[in-house]
Amino acid sequence: QVQLVESGGGLVQPGGSLRLSCATSGSGFSIKSLGWFRQTPGKQRELVAGVATTSGSTNYADSVKGRFTISHDTAKNTVYLQMNSLKPQDTAVYYCAAAVWGRPGYNYWGQGTQVTVSS
Repeated sequence: QVQLVESGGGLVQPGGSLRLSCATSGSGFSIKSLGWFRQTPGKQRELVAGVATTSGSTNYADSVKGRFTISHDTAKNTVYLQMNSLKPQDTAVYYCAAAVWGRPGYNYWGQGTQVTVSS
């Protein structure tokens, strides 16, 4: 099992910044990649950013490129999402997720953290 615990959400004004953290723990599975997703009511969950744990390569949704940065601290078993120049349309519940070797897609999810961008 893999456990994921997010933190760092909150209320921020447009143009502001937030950093989300996701602490990972557990055993028995090797994590292939970590990702941040977000979801708003009535919409499908979308991948915001992902990082491969072996190569460190990253990928981003077009809507956040140049504003968000995903990073993985292997020593702390924590993945971060630095969000800058936030816009009201970034308002959503953000979820951390892990993909493990040998299984398709993202397999483990955190509980989610609310990010609200509003003046």
